[in-house]
Amino acid sequence: MSNKKSWRAVDDYIVASLFEPDPVLDSVLAANHDQGLPAIDVSPAQGKLLSLLVRMQGAKKILEVGTLGGYSTIWMARGLPSDGRIVTLELDPHHARVARSNFDRAGVSDRVELRVGPALQSLAALDAENAGPFDVIFIDADKPNNPNYLSWAMRLSRPGTVIVCDNVIRDGAVLDEDGRDANVEGARAAFSFIGGDKRLDGTAIQTVGAKGYDGFAIAIVD
Repeated sequence: MSNKKSWRAVDDYIVASLFEPDPVLDSVLAANHDQGLPAIDVSPAQGKLLSLLVRMQGAKKILEVGTLGGYSTIWMARGLPSDGRIVTLELDPHHARVARSNFDRAGVSDRVELRVGPALQSLAALDAENAGPFDVIFIDADKPNNPNYLSWAMRLSRPGTVIVCDNVIRDGAVLDEDGRDANVEGARAAFSFIGGDKRLDGTAIQTVGAKGYDGFAIAIVD
């Protein structure tokens, strides 16, 4: 069995062994596909990890940069208490419409605030509104803006805030110092930001599975 086939098979085994059947989340992914959204959502195992991180943190306020169809948003919203709230930012109006329908489908609309527009503008607005601090911040949007998103995350955080930045390994291409791929450069910029900010204590984890070879960085604000 090839590596990729094995990774996917193990992911399927994880889900079959540890998760209850979830027709709602299955329908969310089906709706995303039917509406032409790119299949770049987190995997079920990664989504469950996000939900567990929210619960471990005892989070009541979450910020997500990059909604897509709302799959990861729903996972995190499910980890919130009844009075918790997640603010999620999406650039594309079509993606936002699909996401709102998915939030209704999953029964989490009362916990989700979706803001449509360029994320940097939305982040500035949240800061101006004193909307922070957030307990968990998940960054999964256009990779070249990683350092800008992380900078805003610091403004919207508190000591103890957990920040997760997705897609930072890029099939190992993060090692390429001389590459011209903007997504790889964005991944490297995330490492430079987290490693260079003394207020952050972080690490990164390489992952394999249904989404291929990638990984995420995770840090806590001191």
